[in-house]
Amino acid sequence: MTSTLAKTPLHDWHASHGGRLVDFAGWSMPVQYGSIVAEHNATRTAAGLFDVSHMGRLKFSGDGAAAFLDSLVTRRITDMEPGQVRYGLVTNERAGILDDVLVYRIAQTDGTEYYLMVVNASNRAKIIVWINSKLGDHANVRFADITTDTAMIAVQGPLALELVDLRIDCELEEMKYYHASEALVGDQLAIVSRTGYTGEDGCELMIPARIAAETWEGILKDGQQRGAMAAGLGARDTLRLEAAMPLYGHELNDETNPLEAGLNFAVNLDNRTFPGSGVLSAVKRDGVKRTRVGLELTGKRVPREHYGIFAGEQSIGEITSGTFSPTLQKPIAMGYVPPNYAKVGTELSIDLRGAKEPATIVKLPFYKRKS
Repeated sequence: MTSTLAKTPLHDWHASHGGRLVDFAGWSMPVQYGSIVAEHNATRTAAGLFDVSHMGRLKFSGDGAAAFLDSLVTRRITDMEPGQVRYGLVTNERAGILDDVLVYRIAQTDGTEYYLMVVNASNRAKIIVWINSKLGDHANVRFADITTDTAMIAVQGPLALELVDLRIDCELEEMKYYHASEALVGDQLAIVSRTGYTGEDGCELMIPARIAAETWEGILKDGQQRGAMAAGLGARDTLRLEAAMPLYGHELNDETNPLEAGLNFAVNLDNRTFPGSGVLSAVKRDGVKRTRVGLELTGKRVPREHYGIFAGEQSIGEITSGTFSPTLQKPIAMGYVPPNYAKVGTELSIDLRGAKEPATIVKLPFYKRKS
């Protein structure tokens, strides 16, 4: 790993607490501190703390911000209420996914508002170029990349809200899911939101970089006796796969459209235009040629990305992500197959390096928390 990698405000903490650091999208990030399975299970049963400061945070303000974002994202933005957070896709003219994003409408205590778009770290530079290419005549939109101004901490798990509530001046329990608000952490202004990428209840804090380490350590100290742990990218991946959440670069890319990815809920074509909206209308009318599915295997061997999916001797698709599920104690995977092979219960096989192992199409998500 080279010294040119970007570092989050929590990098020194990760390095001094046993974090195994890897190059992730140009950032030096912890993949694990000890056991990925232990970090995974801690998130399911108590709380996991994830440093997600590497994710891009892009700010839009000005009178035309909502209309501009509406012209860019697959979901309507102009009808968002103050404090609302909405998942959507940024698509190219072929309807391929450039990124999956969260759009926040932030109401500030001084009465002004702005929009925040949180993007994947690996796509931040690409999305900034795309946005600048689309700004054109939108002189009433101010756009800024504020990623390095703050740290971003995700706390996920049954104890998450309780632990973060100890650090902020608002009641997270009263905040609706997929909402956000300004809040004080000590005397520092922060943004707190309730979303997540693990299948658990949880929240995120965007805080000034200078208080990142003390906030992280405070939450961890409050929860350690009850099983909370710092968790790395390894656990984040197994958790999101159990929850069947697509990952850019695996289930999503600029050749995949949102409808075949099973993200119909994130596409609003009613009286709207955005890059690729015409293509999506045609796909919606004619049907998809392939679709994202979940598969379970009965053995112990784990399917990995690009492994072939077969119906008999016929190759019909490939795996996009696979793991051994710590919660379900069986190999699971996601991949793409033609719609006529996507029915739950369909028996297929996966080529695991020359040996075909039986696999069954199952309903997604693999794991759903009890409410």
